[in-house]
Amino acid sequence: MSSYANLPAPSPEQGMNRYLQEIRRFPMLEPEEEYMLAKRWVDHQDTEAAHRLVTSHLRLAAKIAMGYRGYGLPQAEVISEANVGLMQAVKRFDPERGFRLATYAMWWIRASIQEYILRSWSLVKLGTTSAQKKLFFNLRKAKARIGALEEGDLHPDNVAKIAHDLNVTEDEVIAMNRRLSGGDASLNATVGAEDGAAQWQDWLEDEDADQASAYAEQDELDTRRELLARAMDVLNERERDILMQRRLEENPVTLEELSSQYDVSRERIRQIEVRAFEKLQKRMRDLAKERGLLAPA
Repeated sequence: MSSYANLPAPSPEQGMNRYLQEIRRFPMLEPEEEYMLAKRWVDHQDTEAAHRLVTSHLRLAAKIAMGYRGYGLPQAEVISEANVGLMQAVKRFDPERGFRLATYAMWWIRASIQEYILRSWSLVKLGTTSAQKKLFFNLRKAKARIGALEEGDLHPDNVAKIAHDLNVTEDEVIAMNRRLSGGDASLNATVGAEDGAAQWQDWLEDEDADQASAYAEQDELDTRRELLARAMDVLNERERDILMQRRLEENPVTLEELSSQYDVSRERIRQIEVRAFEKLQKRMRDLAKERGLLAPA
């Protein structure tokens, strides 16, 4: 896992279409197969198992990378960074948590891409605030939602609306819009060097308000899931099991059933559940603060 030399690598010479066709030949994994491969990696550092986990999710990495078009960066490099994030996710994935690898990997892929973009753009340094980073990555979607498609400076009403929606100042919106306006890639730029290569606009999805809202909601849900998976480390085995059965199952187990399972009183099960939930909440808040999703107290 120290390198990904054996993985298909996107390149301008190869052409993006050819790369996308190549990664489609890797089969998707059934849940049981994914679990066994992940166990082989975790328990035995089986690099062949890790390689299969990575290759089966290359399409996911490419799909997420396509969502970061328009930053004036080579798409092949963005996909390569997405693949690095995917490898990091596989390296840290714990199959015992009950989450699919795709759910866990989304955060790592996005984080790797965003850090690459921020490193590449001298306009936005890694030391900027989380609100400014959010503005950097969401300004285009915010403009699309309100139909602010004009070139150059935004209308003051649109500036005010975007500033309110993204919780930044109007000056920040104006400054970021001017910076990004000079770096947009043409929608007619070709993807791939071979004959019949597609254009960027061929990859664009319908970005109406409903889809944008759904994407934002899914993105938040993915982040919460990733934080939850990481925060579980703070619980011992019994706390984790009781909390999972009581609060994370589609059909929660009753206190009576758990009291019989653990041979303790119902009140004791309730106490363990409450304590575990409080520990989990605190750990999730701490992780969110570390990632700049919450302001420090």
